[in-house]
Amino acid sequence: MNYQNITVAGSGVLGSQIAYQTAYKGFNVFVYDINEEALEKAKERIRNLKGSYQEDLGAAEAELDAAYNRISFSSDLAEAAENADLVIEAIPEVVDIKTKFYNQLGEAAPEKTVFATNSSTLLPSQFAEATGRPEKFLALHFANEIWKNNTAEIMKHPGTNNRYFEEVIDFAKAIGMVALPLHKEQPGYILNSLLVPLLDAAELLLSNEVADVETIDKTWMIATGAPKGPFAILDVVGITTSYNIVKAKADKTGDPQFKKLAELLKTEYIDKGKLGAATGEGFYTYPNPSYEQPGFLDN
Repeated sequence: MNYQNITVAGSGVLGSQIAYQTAYKGFNVFVYDINEEALEKAKERIRNLKGSYQEDLGAAEAELDAAYNRISFSSDLAEAAENADLVIEAIPEVVDIKTKFYNQLGEAAPEKTVFATNSSTLLPSQFAEATGRPEKFLALHFANEIWKNNTAEIMKHPGTNNRYFEEVIDFAKAIGMVALPLHKEQPGYILNSLLVPLLDAAELLLSNEVADVETIDKTWMIATGAPKGPFAILDVVGITTSYNIVKAKADKTGDPQFKKLAELLKTEYIDKGKLGAATGEGFYTYPNPSYEQPGFLDN
């Protein structure tokens, strides 16, 4: 694996984390997003990660600044992908958006470039032909708070050349991840095959008015010893991502429960700017959400 130049397409919560972690481990990184406004938000989001790296990893200010300085930003896809050895796609979980992006990326990137999707729920085979290089395309999926929850699930589709599968495994290790290879396509990989049903169940309990956010989280935390409940996890993931996943299920299945849940997430959270921890409010308010307060599990 001789990757040096990495492009991250999509600068949301996880895209920004992937970019900064990659730069922190010494790679040159280009962040691409659709406009300058998105990129300005990404710069702020990435700068804000420095405090977490200091607190959780004991990282020095100088190395954190050096990592940030290894990152370039562009809203021109051709510029961002011009020298890329690897492009990691972290754009919204919408099939049409991803398909259009891969059509454009296939034209813009040099022949050498390997493409990896960070999609949480969609399969690489859904987009392999759109890339124009299916043998150099696979999935590379990260967990949120990548610097400490350092899993990287590497999943090939039937047309992925094993050489690139092995290279991306090596790359994941090089940026400090525990590489978890999947040899067969699985919607949701390992992590989300376990996690998404939990989050769906919690959200349906809320939308069906069975219990409130804090009660549901408290139940899970006490009963399992988990440090966060499902709604605290959703605030880290981002409510927009959750909405896109729920909306896709509602559209695909016609299930009235998921339609009701999608409407709840849109009207009560997204339309009100309550997008999760990154925006200061989601199911909880930040900093200092109630689930971190002393006595939360006792009352």
